[in-house]
Amino acid sequence: MEGLSKMKSTLFTIGPFTAHGYGLMIAIGALVAYKVGEYRAKKYNLRDDLIFDLTIWCLVGGLLGAKLLYLITKLPEIMANPENLLDYIKNGFVVYGGIILGIFAGWLYTRRKKLNFWKYFDIVMPEIALAQGFGRIGCFLAGCCYGEETQNVLHVVFHDSPIAPNGVQLIPTQVYSSLFNFLHFFVLITIAKKKKADGQIAGLYLIIYSLGRFVIEFFRGDIERGQIGILSTSQFISIFIFAAGILLYAFAEKISGAKAFAVEEAGAAIAEETAAVEEITENNDEKED
Repeated sequence: MEGLSKMKSTLFTIGPFTAHGYGLMIAIGALVAYKVGEYRAKKYNLRDDLIFDLTIWCLVGGLLGAKLLYLITKLPEIMANPENLLDYIKNGFVVYGGIILGIFAGWLYTRRKKLNFWKYFDIVMPEIALAQGFGRIGCFLAGCCYGEETQNVLHVVFHDSPIAPNGVQLIPTQVYSSLFNFLHFFVLITIAKKKKADGQIAGLYLIIYSLGRFVIEFFRGDIERGQIGILSTSQFISIFIFAAGILLYAFAEKISGAKAFAVEEAGAAIAEETAAVEEITENNDEKED
């Protein structure tokens, strides 16, 4: 991967516009995820016209969550040097923060629209894995999330990275993570065809991603991402995400069934009220005539 390592975080500049590899891949990932999500929503007879708004809600929530968790991991350093707060705000994200707050934003949107959250949860999560695959390519271009030093033939050497160590053979953790996320996406959409209950695909996402993330963290070299005991921050969170995924997958039928019933009842009540109002309006119009 020696040749690939010569890629720059800044891809090109046209006048005042500068295309950064990381931001471009995040944008491509979000766009592809949206289009695939729209297609799959239509395929499963869901409101595909709402996927764009749902994507925006999840994207905004995800970005805020990823930034917030990054700042939390840097809290001791920020407290020690508060004058550097803006520098921390400009740089760095933690994916788990994005996943957690992104899911919460999606829940808020479906609740606002009186939709069955669990059905859309299953539609969205495979696309999250897909977007992450592109995002990790962005990490590779930027040089962040790099691996430990290695003598293995499968390595990457950065030459002009502002983030990763230059001139050193590193484990290409970004590439491995990207391949894992793309494979994760295809596994989820394949299993989705045979799922038995809403929420199971989301549960599987949490299980598979947390396992993969826990393992890849052993090979990461950017130690400034935070530690909790002998585990990295992400490994510590992975334990709870894995447990949540197991519970969701195991009890999806009970959890989503109860919620679905509540949503359907609310929808039926709204429909009845609307019909009643329309009937009263029609009767008043007839009396006026």
